[in-house]
Order: sequence, then structure tokens, then C-alpha cells
Amino acid sequence: MVAVKSQNADQFLRALPADIKAILIFGSDAGLVSERATDAAKRLIAKSTPPGEILRLDDTDLESDPDRLVIELTTIAMFGGRNVIRTTASRRVNTNMIGPLLESNTLEGALIIEAGNLKADEGLRPLFEKHIHAAAIPCYADSDRDLGSVIDGILKHHKLEISPDARRTLLTRLGADRALSRAEVEKLALYCNGKSRIEEADVEAATGDASELAIDMIVLAAGAGKIDAAISANDRAVSAGESPQTILIATQRHFQRLHRARATYEQNGSIDEALRALRPPLHFKSRDAFTAQVNAWSMQKLSKALEMIAKAQAQSRGGALEDNLVTDRLVLDLGRLARWKPEPRGHN
Repeated sequence: MVAVKSQNADQFLRALPADIKAILIFGSDAGLVSERATDAAKRLIAKSTPPGEILRLDDTDLESDPDRLVIELTTIAMFGGRNVIRTTASRRVNTNMIGPLLESNTLEGALIIEAGNLKADEGLRPLFEKHIHAAAIPCYADSDRDLGSVIDGILKHHKLEISPDARRTLLTRLGADRALSRAEVEKLALYCNGKSRIEEADVEAATGDASELAIDMIVLAAGAGKIDAAISANDRAVSAGESPQTILIATQRHFQRLHRARATYEQNGSIDEALRALRPPLHFKSRDAFTAQVNAWSMQKLSKALEMIAKAQAQSRGGALEDNLVTDRLVLDLGRLARWKPEPRGHN
């Protein structure tokens, strides 16, 4: 029966009680939820002799085999030890499924469930907070103090120091999503490989605004047809406080630039010229991905994409759907459109 305080979460995981069989990790910071779920899984495996395996089950797995989660959790591991099952709260993984499992005291495997933000009396949270062999761990947006710990840990690993001015500037570049922040600091450390101290100029050169990075991940994934990655990036950006309207505007701008570049390419046959004509210029980090999308998207599909974006903006303004649902649906539809290929003529 453990309701862990957010500030004590990492300490709790480092000294994970031996009788904990199920952990709910939830909150608005999707990156931190994932990071702590990974940490918890590794620590649970390490406590098992011999070590078990980590198995990931998603809603799509349970759609084809609804009993699989229960079977995996109540079956003794083939090679001994205790397996860890990671899954995500969903319409199938809910209190109706998990409650009886916890009460039955038949768990052979350990369970880790990841979830979004939950109120104190909502969903799985009260179940895990009250059960004797379960724990609920919240994950909320990083404060400057938390981000400072992330910076210190990564730079210590790379044997790098950082000047006070560089540290202050870096903190302003990091967002509320732990995974994105960690990626930015890792990138900075790699950029400064061979140096002993990071200065402000290094931060300016190597890092971008974390919110801009998050939105770039959404539009580039949607344009590449990577539907799961686009939806995940969108959910993380919204959870981290990014405005859905900003996401809609950035998506429209991306596809307008694709439309402009594709039109220039079809006119003169040179992608390089089409990219050089873009204003503002294309950032070098996204050049390869953008070039691939100019090649992949026809003018017909790009026109359809812009129509879909305009419709989503109208839905957002009209309030017919929650803004985050509008952006979720849009990136899903754009991802499907990216994958769509017209049937050959004469096809029966």
C-alpha cells in the first residue's frame, strides 16, 4: 500500500520493496513515465533469481488475445525467476481487469502499467495506492531543480563541467518532458566531446528550444507515415503544456512548405533548387527527412493534406472536439495519407 510522493519517486525505485508486485506509473510527463517504467522493470528483474524477462504488451496485443496479460502474469516463467510485464492503461487494461488480479494473490510475474494524468480517485490510481503489494508513482513536469539533476547526471557521465551562464541558458532550452530534455543534454554533451567545460556559446550552438523539437517530431513523423510515433509525440507535447493550436499552425506550415517545394521540384526537376528556394531556409538537421517527404508526397496528396489541416483548425475554433483530440486525429489521418498509394490504372 504505497502512494509515492513525486519528489520521492526516484528514491523509492532505488530501494524498491521486495513485496511490491505491481506498479502504476502515471502523470503529465510522458517521457518521465516511460523513463521510470524502464527503471522499475530493470530493478524488478535484478531482484529475481535467476533474472526473468521483460515483456511489453500493448492494446493491439490484447485485442487479438484478450486473456494474454492475465496468462502472462499468472504463469510461472519457463526458465525460473520472475518476468516483468509492461503495459499501458487502456480500455482493456483497467480496474475491472487488474482489480481481481491483485486481489487473487496469484501473480507470478510483476506488473508495470503506464498511464497519463490521473486524479486521486480516478481509474487505476486508488487501486494501486491502497493495495498492500502495489505502488502508484506520479510523474509531473520537471522543475528547474529536477532539470538541474538531469544535467548534472549526464554531464558527470561524460566528465564535463558547465559554466553558470551556460547552465542558465540550457535550463531555458529544456521543456517539461524528461525524455526530450535528456535527449537535448545528451546532444550537447556529444557536441562538446573532447572539451572539459561547456560554455554558453556551446549551448547556443548545440541545442534548440525543446518545444520546437517536440513539434518537429510530430510533423516529421506524420509526414513520414510513422503514425505511432506522431501520435506519441503529439500526446507528449500536449502533456508537456504545448498548445494544440501551436501544433496545428506548425503542421500547416510544414505541409505548406512541402507543397511549395514539391511544386518547384516538378517545375524545374531539381530538389536542391526547390529546397534552396524555401524561406526561411530549411534547418540542416531536418533536411534529409524533409527531402524524403518532398519525394514521397504528390501535389494531389499535399493538397488533400492542407484541406485536412484546414478542417482540423475549423473544428478547433468551433469547439466541437477537445483540442488535443483534434490534433491526435489530424496526425493519424496525415500519417495514413502518407502511407496511401493509388491503385495502378486498370486494377480490377
